[in-house]
Amino acid sequence: MTQPQKHTWKTRLHEVIYEADTPAGKTFDVVLLILIFVSIILVMLESVAPMQAQYGDYFYLGEWIITIFFTIEYILRVISIKRPSSYIFSFYGLIDLISTIPLYLSFFIVGTNALLTIRALRLLRVFRILKVTRYIGEGNKLARALRDSRPKILVFLFAVMILSIIAGTLMYIVEGPEHGFKSIPVSIYWCIVTLTTVGFGDIAPVTALGQFIATVIMVVGYGIIAVPTGIVSAEMAKGERKEPEPQKLHMNTQVCHHCGARKHQDSAKYCHNCGNSLHYE
Repeated sequence: MTQPQKHTWKTRLHEVIYEADTPAGKTFDVVLLILIFVSIILVMLESVAPMQAQYGDYFYLGEWIITIFFTIEYILRVISIKRPSSYIFSFYGLIDLISTIPLYLSFFIVGTNALLTIRALRLLRVFRILKVTRYIGEGNKLARALRDSRPKILVFLFAVMILSIIAGTLMYIVEGPEHGFKSIPVSIYWCIVTLTTVGFGDIAPVTALGQFIATVIMVVGYGIIAVPTGIVSAEMAKGERKEPEPQKLHMNTQVCHHCGARKHQDSAKYCHNCGNSLHYE
């Protein structure tokens, strides 16, 4: 294990940018989230023709100010860590880069600035800032239940697809192209729309037999919707029985200055990945 490292301008910058345990770090992240919200709102308002005509110049200026801020932030994140590749190729690193590029691309490709809404993915940082342990714990349970339910759900979806193909082919035979069922794929599309109770209404059966089949499909659809919910609920209940005591969730926001590793335990003094000290003198 290494000794605690001394404070330098890079380590101070690292504490502010990567960690939310300090007042400065939390303030930085809150400001960052506000700017992300503002950026997304600007992009959405820009797509409204009357507002674009009246305030287009202000929207464009605001987007550039925020983009420049994010560009500087990205550069600071890279230079404040000893292994830049650990951030650059991480999930957040790729999202940060992708959310910064679109406005620069607009010089070469028209309309790419609308891709700035990708910045919404950066709002995932709010979980790190607010440290909502309860919701993360429940989210882990749901994710585990979905993972355990995957084989059953796949079998269920396969059965639904078979049913849609059979019913769609039957409706093509009964109704025919003259009533809008122009082909078997179109009929299958209608069957899936009806089975899921969406009902766009762009195609509708005309014959009595076709309407009867459609009625059966609608009724079956209500039962089918409840099946995945039941499967997941059963897995969640099974998971509850397997866990007599809730596991402790560690919400330490410290990021190793050397390798960029996250998810350290609350009492950790050294990085679980590289062994370097997480604290400064």
